[in-house]
Amino acid sequence: MLKIEHLGIAVADLQKSIPLFEQLLNIPCYKTEVVESEGVSTAFFQLGESKIELLEATRPDSPINKYIEKKGEGIHHIAFEVENILAEMKRLSALGFTLLNETPKEGADNKLICFLHPKSTNSVLIELCQEKKA
Repeated sequence: MLKIEHLGIAVADLQKSIPLFEQLLNIPCYKTEVVESEGVSTAFFQLGESKIELLEATRPDSPINKYIEKKGEGIHHIAFEVENILAEMKRLSALGFTLLNETPKEGADNKLICFLHPKSTNSVLIELCQEKKA
């Protein structure tokens, strides 16, 4: 693992949350993006080498909507940047961690992603992410 790439925060309303985080962090949101496959709209803030990602559900069956219904708004996941997502998925699977997807998926911010099941990580949702290569 190279670094904490971002912290994902589930929010009910991006339009209300973006200005709040702009004031809190004293920096502008640099990017918004919809990830249809995950059913989310995202907003990103660069904070040093790491980022904050706000996630709003775009449909009722999205994982973010289910998370907010169960737990409310708040920290949803920690994403770690990896050099080789396939190798890291293989390594972690061999160690007994449960992967939520067997192959990397397209994520926001030009990333390939894979989530680890919280049952295998002390109830913390972990995301692996790798910059997509051109």
